Amino acid sequence: MTRHLITLALTTLIAFTYAQSDPLGVWSGAIGPGVIDLEVRVTITAEEGSTGLAGTIDIPAQGMIDYPLASVVHDGDALSFALPGIPGDPTFDGVIDGDRLEGTFEQGGQTLAFTLDRDAEPTALRPQEPLPPFPYDEEEVVFLSGDVTLAGTLTLPPGDARVPALLLITGSGAQDRNEELVGHKPFLVIADHLTRAGYAVLRVDDRGVGGSTGSDADATYDDLLDDILAGVALLRGHERVDPERVGLLGHSQGGYLAPAAALAAEGDVAFVISIAGPAVDGFSVLLLQNERIIDLALRATDPSISDAVVAAAVTDQIAFLEALFTLLEAEDVDGAHALVRERIDAELAALPAEQRPDDAIVAEIIAVQQAALTSPSFRAFLTFDPQPYLQRLTLPMLALFGELDMQVPPDQSEDAMREALAAAGNADATVMTFAGLNHLMQPAVTGGPDEYGAIDVTIDPVVLETIERWLRERFPAR
Repeated sequence: MTRHLITLALTTLIAFTYAQSDPLGVWSGAIGPGVIDLEVRVTITAEEGSTGLAGTIDIPAQGMIDYPLASVVHDGDALSFALPGIPGDPTFDGVIDGDRLEGTFEQGGQTLAFTLDRDAEPTALRPQEPLPPFPYDEEEVVFLSGDVTLAGTLTLPPGDARVPALLLITGSGAQDRNEELVGHKPFLVIADHLTRAGYAVLRVDDRGVGGSTGSDADATYDDLLDDILAGVALLRGHERVDPERVGLLGHSQGGYLAPAAALAAEGDVAFVISIAGPAVDGFSVLLLQNERIIDLALRATDPSISDAVVAAAVTDQIAFLEALFTLLEAEDVDGAHALVRERIDAELAALPAEQRPDDAIVAEIIAVQQAALTSPSFRAFLTFDPQPYLQRLTLPMLALFGELDMQVPPDQSEDAMREALAAAGNADATVMTFAGLNHLMQPAVTGGPDEYGAIDVTIDPVVLETIERWLRERFPAR
């Protein structure tokens, strides 16, 4: 991966500790300097039923939210704690000065500075997250997809009438039924909004997550399509669902797969909604995604960096990805593993000696990256092309993009989506790009993934209203 991405991989292995005269409260800051500074948020609380302390840490860039701290010790102005279960026995020691906590963390012999500032008035991070009691019914469901058991939540508007229904399809990676990411629960927000509007909504844990069995990393796209079809069958067979008005709503990879699933359903799916779903092949998405994110990260780290340096870093990363793709296409997994090891070794060698992790941590980093970059799910993403399915899709389709999306850039997919649906002769295709929104459809500044966790809004309300209005015009719930 790039130096930026390797640094993030390293920081997921770090544990931290914090200090202050009054240790209770919420503290925000960063670890650094490193290749990049890593934003963190720590909450220290009184341990229930004792005089001790407890705490959690959020690292939005790593998708780590509410990770429990261990060995939280407060002594005078000093506070220390650790992240349990992380290689390298990471710890943090800090001292409070007023509303600032400063110190160092150490992991596997690596030491970096840490600075936190007390949040003056802690507020709810996710104001859109719905809280019970809900004005609708909830059912916990379990169903089979081949020999895999899938678990989810079906929300239903009150009453006895049969209603239109949507199956929500998560993005890439092992996601829970709420598609929880950096403290946001987009699918919970979508399901709540649409169920209040009169629609039944099914959201499902991915394979190997929550109540579902199997392994997402080992799943091919054929496996994932089977899972989608199993969810559609469950909805069509439910006594409260109108079987002729069941549709798919997919985000990111979910939007990528939804058209293929709709065609495979052979008439059992009535419509498709894609949120940030690519309209080009996965390898093309990956290349542009890396180019945009590397450019943003390097310029944010060093505003004076030259265009030539940025271009060289992008070219180097693209060359690595192209070499990896060639090996995976040839099914040379051993060669791909060797390439990943060589890449990581080179990135770590470029770090200052005091920032290099020990051999055990390096071995774990390499193993994790090798597994991720050669997994069946990653290979499926790289080789999948949605165009043949989009060019045959005549069902009503709504495709939404965010102008600032760096993971699925709209300038790569929007026109490709329009052209494919036009080629299909689709008479009810709506393609929209929302100004100022990112991959999660949040109002953003740069659109970079590092912003996701720092933005309070889970989904811009305009997007929710657009989806509801589109549905009401075609599949009215009441």
